Amino acid sequence: MVPAIDVIAELQKVGDQLPASERRVADYILKNLNTAVHSTLSEIAKASGVSVATVNRLCHSLKCDGFKEFKIKLAQNVAVSIRYLEESDRQLTSSDALVGRVFDLLVDRLNSARSQLASKDLEQAIDVLSKAKRIAFIGVGGGSANVASEGANRFFRLGIPAEAESDGYRQRMLISTFGPGDVVFAISSTGLPQSLIDCAAIANQYEATSICLTRPDSPLVDACDIALVIDVPEDGDMYKPTASRLVFAAVLDVLATGVAISKPEETREMLRRIRSSIVAVQNSTKPQPVGD
Repeated sequence: MVPAIDVIAELQKVGDQLPASERRVADYILKNLNTAVHSTLSEIAKASGVSVATVNRLCHSLKCDGFKEFKIKLAQNVAVSIRYLEESDRQLTSSDALVGRVFDLLVDRLNSARSQLASKDLEQAIDVLSKAKRIAFIGVGGGSANVASEGANRFFRLGIPAEAESDGYRQRMLISTFGPGDVVFAISSTGLPQSLIDCAAIANQYEATSICLTRPDSPLVDACDIALVIDVPEDGDMYKPTASRLVFAAVLDVLATGVAISKPEETREMLRRIRSSIVAVQNSTKPQPVGD
């Protein structure tokens, strides 16, 4: 896979190192990103007050084969960067406004997710998880990897060997040791990471069951035996935290609660042991979250 090139950062970085004529082109592009991505070679040269050859030299200075490759990379970069480069008119007037902005988004996304979850898929997942010999929760990136860790934290308390893994190589190695009765639980807000798709294929090869929590109509859905699908749109406010993280954690809580209820005697004993083991640490017998 070819690594993505941050052309905007490269233009900013090499500015002082370029000849004056190339620097004029770089300055023009940085100040007119939306225009530059739609401009021809000659248009950029004219707007910068330089020759076409100078624009081409800049492209080569940025390690592009020519203007065509540079423009493709610039267009891709601008498409994902422009909202972060523009000034925001968001004003934080009080802590109450901040609480409202964040909590309102989370409540809205949780209610939306609640209406999307299919009972049949949830019941099937709970049944498989309750009978699992061991479970591997896998995810990549900050959000999904953290949710995977939370999944392992929830399920080991129920007496089911559970672990979380976020490294792609270790995921593959771990899942290759799985077999019938084991469960791979892949978590992704996009359903695109190839390592998760590969792990589902490895699990299926060795007759382990693959479950995913992701968005609808994604490659990960097609790769797994059971798919719990939720479309969690991102908010337009870039400063707000992503809501999918908490939505997915809530779904894991639903699954863990369902598994706990399906095997009440074993669950009660596991939770009793855990609570007893930490009394000496907390020095309290009052009701508290288990293991907190």
